[in-house]
Amino acid sequence: MKKGWGSYTALANWYNFIYRPIFAGNGPDEHDEVTKLALLASVAKNLSSKCHRVEIAPIPEEDHAASLTERAFEQAGWVVFKSKADDNHILVVNGRTFDQYWAERPGQLRNTVRRKAKKNIVSIRVETEFSEEHWADYCDVYSKSWKPEEGNPDFLKNIAQQEAKAGCLRLGLAYIDGRPVAAQFWTVENGEALIHKLAHIADATKSSPGTLLSVAMFQHVMDVDGVKLIDFGTGNDPYKREWMEEVRTRYRLEMFWPNNPLSWLPILRYRMSALVGKRGSL
Repeated sequence: MKKGWGSYTALANWYNFIYRPIFAGNGPDEHDEVTKLALLASVAKNLSSKCHRVEIAPIPEEDHAASLTERAFEQAGWVVFKSKADDNHILVVNGRTFDQYWAERPGQLRNTVRRKAKKNIVSIRVETEFSEEHWADYCDVYSKSWKPEEGNPDFLKNIAQQEAKAGCLRLGLAYIDGRPVAAQFWTVENGEALIHKLAHIADATKSSPGTLLSVAMFQHVMDVDGVKLIDFGTGNDPYKREWMEEVRTRYRLEMFWPNNPLSWLPILRYRMSALVGKRGSL
């Protein structure tokens, strides 16, 4: 393939919460956006000789990563189209205990937990160490749940093992009569809890093991780990709104090098689409 005739995409997959520029080593100060912009523009300029299109997602904006990257590529001469890629649901703890947080949850959710907990048939474990036995229970639940087949089980297991060694793993498991029926894979680091995976077995739904397990997980990270933020990743599943309080947008940036003929048609399509959208909103 000739130089400049390819397409680059973010080195990301369904396990990624975000994708953004990282300034390492003797890089710019956290607040030095001028230097960051110059460095990114230099990278963008260099890319123009290697490909005609670059796509990056999911990129956040709360740290200005999306707008900074957009400006850098435009400064280097690229045509940039920015769109919404997904939503990210979060909970900012603001120093609350779990009990304080729980008192503010929807009444229906609290009533469900109260009724199911009274029956006392679901037992809960929150593991911080990795064990083959507990990981097998997690995999058993996931394989029998409504979730699609795991993309890369070995990759996920390696993450769990590494996070456990670093003291960051929080593996939640719920059992009924010794049988694993719900599982959640979280990590905790730098004051943030990240919810990576959760699943439950359909025939146990009436006992709400997933909901009871979530209560235990939220309580652990808030009261034991003392996290400042809980991140539910991407997706607009309705149940997330019961647990989380804020939504952040994740963006997609598509950049086209205008001097390459391969870019002309997609640029035209994007601009025509934007024009039609504006007319439709009048």
